[in-house]
Amino acid sequence: MDLAPYACDPAQSRGRRRAEAPAPTRTEFQRDRDRIVHSTAFRRLVYKTQVFLNHEGDLFRTRLTHSLEVAQLARSIARPLGLNEDLVEAIALAHDLGHTPFGHAGQDALHECMRDHGGFEHNLQSLRVVDKLEERYPAFDGLNLTFETREGILKHCSPANARKLEEQEPGGVGRRFIERTQPSLEAQLCNLADEIAYNAHDIDDGVRSGLVTVEQLEAVPLFERFRTETLRDHPQLRGRRVLYEAIRRMLSTQVYDVIATTSDALARVRPEDADAARRAAPLVGFSAGMQQESAALKRFLLHNLYRHPQVMAVTGHAKQIVRELFDVYVADPAQMQADFAARPDSARSVADYIAGMTDRFASREHERLTGRKLLA
Repeated sequence: MDLAPYACDPAQSRGRRRAEAPAPTRTEFQRDRDRIVHSTAFRRLVYKTQVFLNHEGDLFRTRLTHSLEVAQLARSIARPLGLNEDLVEAIALAHDLGHTPFGHAGQDALHECMRDHGGFEHNLQSLRVVDKLEERYPAFDGLNLTFETREGILKHCSPANARKLEEQEPGGVGRRFIERTQPSLEAQLCNLADEIAYNAHDIDDGVRSGLVTVEQLEAVPLFERFRTETLRDHPQLRGRRVLYEAIRRMLSTQVYDVIATTSDALARVRPEDADAARRAAPLVGFSAGMQQESAALKRFLLHNLYRHPQVMAVTGHAKQIVRELFDVYVADPAQMQADFAARPDSARSVADYIAGMTDRFASREHERLTGRKLLA
C-alpha cells in the first residue's frame, strides 16, 4: 500500500492501551478491522434501525448495511488520496457500534433517561463498546484497538466527557476535543463518507417506503441534476432504474468532488505527517458548491422524511419503549442479564444494556415486562 506522508502509517501507530505482540501477516489496522467484524456488537447492527424499523421491510437499510456502504465509499476516496484504506475501513465499520435500537429516537430517549447520570452520546458509547463492553479476549475487556481507530470512532464528544477521558487516558482520544485539533485525515474522511452514504440511501429508502416521491425530489437541485442527466442519456428508462442511476451518478460526483477538493487542500497545506494534518484546519471536505447542494438535500430529508408523520408516530412509540425499559431496569436490575445486573453503576449499566439491544429484542423485552405491544 502506497501511503502519502500525511497518512496514518500502521508501523508508526500510537499503539494499543494493552501492548500486544504484532500479528505475523496483518498490519495493526487490518487487525483492528478484523476484530470489529468478529465482534458481537457488529453483528447486532443487522437488526438496528437506520430510519425505518427493521420489521417495516426487508430491503430498508440497517446500521450494518449503512456501515458497509460508508466503508465502501471511504475506501474509494482514500486510495487516490494516499490515505490508509485499512484504517478507513476499520473506523467506518465501527462508527455506529454504540447506536441504540430504534435509531436516533432511541438515542434521544436514552439521553433523556441518563440526563442526571452523565447523559448518553452514541459516539462515546461506540468507544465504550470497543474499550470495555465487548468480552472476547482473556487478557482485557473490549477489543483493545489502536489509538488511530479509537480516535476515528469518537467523532463527537462533549467537553465534560472529553475531560473525563483525558483524566482516564492522558494524551488519549479525548485530548483533541480539549485542544480543538482535528482527528486523522482517515477519520475526517469517514465522517464525510457517513454523510454521503446516509443522504443517498435515505433517498432510496424514502422512495421505497412511499413517504417521499420522485416528484418531490425534483425540487432538490443535487438530485434533479442527475435525474435529468439520466433521462437525457437513457430516454427509454422508467421506474426504479431512473432513481438508481440518478443516485449512482450523484454518489460518484460527490466522491470525485471530495477527492479534488481535498487534494487541493493538501497541496496547499502540505502537511509533512499525520500529526501535522491533525494540527491543520479540516482538510477533507466538499467544494463550496457541493457543500451547499448537500446541505439542501439534508434539509429536504429532514422535513420530508425524518419528520414525516408516519415516521414520527413510530418514533414516539420507540422512545416510549426505551424510557419504560430504563425505568423498569433501574427499579429492578434483576430483570436484566445477570452480568449487567451485577455491575455497581446501575444507571450506566442499564444504558449499556439498552444500547446493546436490537430493535426486535427491545420490543420483545418491553412487551414481556409491561404486557403491552407498542410496535407491530
